[in-house]
Amino acid sequence: MEDPRYAQTQPTAREQQVPPTVPQQRPGPARAETEEPARVTGWAGWVMFAGVAMIVVGCFQAVMGLVALFNSGFYLITRNGLAIPASLTAWGWVHLIMGVIVALAGAAIIAGQTWGRVVGIALATIQAIVNFAWFPAYPLWSLIVMIVDALVIYALAVHGREVRALNSGMM
Repeated sequence: MEDPRYAQTQPTAREQQVPPTVPQQRPGPARAETEEPARVTGWAGWVMFAGVAMIVVGCFQAVMGLVALFNSGFYLITRNGLAIPASLTAWGWVHLIMGVIVALAGAAIIAGQTWGRVVGIALATIQAIVNFAWFPAYPLWSLIVMIVDALVIYALAVHGREVRALNSGMM
């Protein structure tokens, strides 16, 4: 006779039910652990400050560009007195366009968009360079903008991820 230990039996109806399956990880290269979500600290306020500062400074840059376009006698500097010799009309357009783009990037930063953070760092760097070149025409304003740009770059580079966590916590 056969050994009962090796006998094949038919599964009962209860045994035929499929147990709930746990999703299995697909075979392939080892996946890196996901990053832990950013914690919201007090620095998230600095990132919000960076977004608001970019909006305000962008608006002022645009106004500065409009003044250069429509009232060229306002800035008492010759074309050769600027670090980059160009007409005030050209500088006006540079400031106007840059101001609008900086203000839009500031709004994206406040909304927690990653692209806004990357663009914000790049634009704050470019804006600081442009204001350094504009320094002979408007020294006090250029210095203020360069200092604000340095704060914006620091806040976005070091603590930019916290705004997304802050915005998701508000919703």
